[in-house]
Amino acid sequence: MARAPRRRSWWRNVSKLIRDRVQDLIEEGLRLAQKKGLPAFDVPRVVVERPRHRDHGDYASPACLQIGQELGLPPRQVAERVVDSIPEAEFVGRVEVAGPGYINVSLDSGWLARQVGVALQLGERLGEVETGRGKKVQVEYVSANPTGPITVGSTRNAVIGDTLANVLSAAGYEVSREYYVNDAGSQVRRFGESVFARYAQALGEDEPFPEDGYHGQYVVEMGKELAEKYGSQYLETDRHQAIQALGAEGMDLVLAQAREDLAALGVEFDCWFREKSLYESGLFERVLEMLRKKGHIVEKDDAVWFTWPELDADAVVLRSAKVIPDPNERPTYFGSDIAYAWNKLVERGFDKAIYIWGADHHGGVPRVKAAVEALGLDPERVVIILYQLVNLKRGGEDVRMSKRTGEFVTLRELLDEVGPDPIRFMLLTCTVDSPVEFDLDLAVEQSDRNPVYYVQYAHARISSILRYAAESGWDLDKPGDLSLLVHESELALIRKMLELEEVVHQCAVQLVPHYLPFYAQELAGAFHAFYRDCRVVSSEPEDAEISRARLQLVRAAQVALARALRLMGMSTPERM
Repeated sequence: MARAPRRRSWWRNVSKLIRDRVQDLIEEGLRLAQKKGLPAFDVPRVVVERPRHRDHGDYASPACLQIGQELGLPPRQVAERVVDSIPEAEFVGRVEVAGPGYINVSLDSGWLARQVGVALQLGERLGEVETGRGKKVQVEYVSANPTGPITVGSTRNAVIGDTLANVLSAAGYEVSREYYVNDAGSQVRRFGESVFARYAQALGEDEPFPEDGYHGQYVVEMGKELAEKYGSQYLETDRHQAIQALGAEGMDLVLAQAREDLAALGVEFDCWFREKSLYESGLFERVLEMLRKKGHIVEKDDAVWFTWPELDADAVVLRSAKVIPDPNERPTYFGSDIAYAWNKLVERGFDKAIYIWGADHHGGVPRVKAAVEALGLDPERVVIILYQLVNLKRGGEDVRMSKRTGEFVTLRELLDEVGPDPIRFMLLTCTVDSPVEFDLDLAVEQSDRNPVYYVQYAHARISSILRYAAESGWDLDKPGDLSLLVHESELALIRKMLELEEVVHQCAVQLVPHYLPFYAQELAGAFHAFYRDCRVVSSEPEDAEISRARLQLVRAAQVALARALRLMGMSTPERM
């Protein structure tokens, strides 16, 4: 059974996702069917899915299968009565019952064609949705200790966090991007001692290197740079002061390099938040006192512990003064995390704080959430995303060490070898909880095997078509008769363009960015199929109108593809 709609549209809230508008239509059909004699029941929130096969329409709902069981009626009979009651809507072409009682909905081809003009009007706003409704969200990512260069593992952190920030912004959230600088604690002292040792050695001094120091070649180079800059100045001053001064300057050098490398990857931050400020402002002590008054702080073994009934064990907030005599090194990472969470959720008023952490930090997740709840805040306002490691491959073999230094592979080396776009795309192609196999050879291969090349080549091909049309005298801004876009490949391309909103919504709600690269590949594939099946620019006079309409479609496809690429933080090449 099928029904075609009247032209008058019942649903006019075009700000909603198409899927949600279909959902609303079916729910209204359920309510109207009851008024027409279907037994009364509470109308549930209808589930709407995308069918696996195009022949089954654009959307499908199994709602009547369960409703039929509840009413004691054949689900197909219920579905037929609901379909007969669904209001008409301009975007719906067919509504029909399929199988045992599914409701299949197909979008109207004329409405689809008109969306080309809508996409061109939206331009850079294509794909924006109102999921966030202006809520303030902070995404804190990378946050690698400022004691060494950004590694490949932290690069995945950067790509996940930055892409999520892009998506959340497109989904209507007010987004702040933050890098948390761990510039307090014992690692700062150890780094300062390491830099001082390399500095002294660069000046010919027989300075022993600390056993627990940072052994990387980058520290050796840093020591040489500081020796050239200051000469023996810091050998002639108080040793403790020299270690602090050189350590601080070394950290500034590391952070400057991190800023430069991350910027080359297309990652920039609204705020670089210093851990030290939590202590200097007195916030750490104030938050500790709040927890103490609530009964969640205990002192034992000369240390200070956070206690919470649902945690497997108490967690140290301040280490023992007998073991760690320096008061600046007594707070644990967890201790600063508590104050940092209060700063985010209360002092700066973010509705939600999103953290991107490596999977090896999984043990800290329940502790931070427990501390937030102990402070009287909703722990659901804290979301901690854990990501797995990156395995580099070359020639089918694992690449574990830098070819230059024999140490870990850095972001800078990866940028030099493959460039920012392949890095971003390929680090997004897996779910965050799966390891990434990064094939260095494939990343630079110029073939359809390389998904980065495949997607960006589609954008370059579009640019080439539009250049050719302009050079041939076509006015690209002149509207075409979009009703002529009736070929299945044309409509398939438009359908895929319209899915961008749902992809943005899905990424924002689930806080997973991996849908974007797969969508971009599908969109590129839809364009390549359209280009194969439909001649865009024809020299025949009788084809002028369809050529003009197809040029509008090509421009709209370029807008959609460019939007998907930019959401991933990638470039949109016009030539390849």
